[in-house]
Amino acid sequence: MHTKQIGKNLYLIDLETGGYKNFIGSYVIKTTKKTILIEPGPTNSIPTLLHGLEELKINPKEIDTIALTHIHLDHGGGTGTLLKHLPNAQVLAHPRGVPHIINPEKLWESSQLVLGFISEIFGKPEPVPENKVTSIIEGTINLDNDNQLTIFETPGHAAHNLSFHESFNNGIFPGDAAGTYFTEFNTTTPTTPPPFYLEATLTSINKLISYHPSMLYYTHFGKADDAVRRLRGYKAQLLMWNKIVQEAVQQNQTFEQIIERIFTEDPTMNQLSTFLRQHKIYAKTTIDNSLHGFVEYVKKTQTK
Repeated sequence: MHTKQIGKNLYLIDLETGGYKNFIGSYVIKTTKKTILIEPGPTNSIPTLLHGLEELKINPKEIDTIALTHIHLDHGGGTGTLLKHLPNAQVLAHPRGVPHIINPEKLWESSQLVLGFISEIFGKPEPVPENKVTSIIEGTINLDNDNQLTIFETPGHAAHNLSFHESFNNGIFPGDAAGTYFTEFNTTTPTTPPPFYLEATLTSINKLISYHPSMLYYTHFGKADDAVRRLRGYKAQLLMWNKIVQEAVQQNQTFEQIIERIFTEDPTMNQLSTFLRQHKIYAKTTIDNSLHGFVEYVKKTQTK
């Protein structure tokens, strides 16, 4: 079993992408009126997702909405493939992302450049029919008579990142706006690939905090409680990285030296050092890509 109920009317499916558990998760909100899938994940994990729906005894025809926090391969790359099995589903996505799921060629090319071998682990995205997509920046979906899913923008990690608040459990699906959560360590690290925007990210975190959530539902990975404290901690961690990278860039340190400073000076990264360095995917995304995003951001701001 790679599915479990994590709250009222809420279920988590571990996609086990690339053979890694606790790496990418899809979520299902199921009520008598609505069945919503949040984050279909990458193309190569769609068979696991469909198997998870079987475990939950959810008929694919019941799903009326696929909600994407953003269109990166690990979050929404499998949407086109999944739609072949979900005949009644409509896709919700930020308008900046919509053209790239309708025609994903540029998304695939850029993903190959940024992610390298990891893009092959995720799989090539298939096009989403234009008539199956609804552009949205903010709004609400009624889940039953008294509860709703609230949609709002949270840019920073990506300019087109959306977050979703569900009122059953007072939880938020932040996409990558709140970092990467490591269930085994109960801690969070930045996810800041280029192009990264610190100010927008901090504003988005404040917006997440303004909802006073009890829970966060991370695509990477799983449910985390004490949400407000966790969000404030993530904000402080980003500011710490910014200080470290600014000092390192001013001192003309190499990228490898900056990485070592982050692992030395950030207690969370120090704690996760062995795990991250040995993880085939996180070594590329959490270490290499996220630090490159931060370094590029700092260099741009220092030259203004």
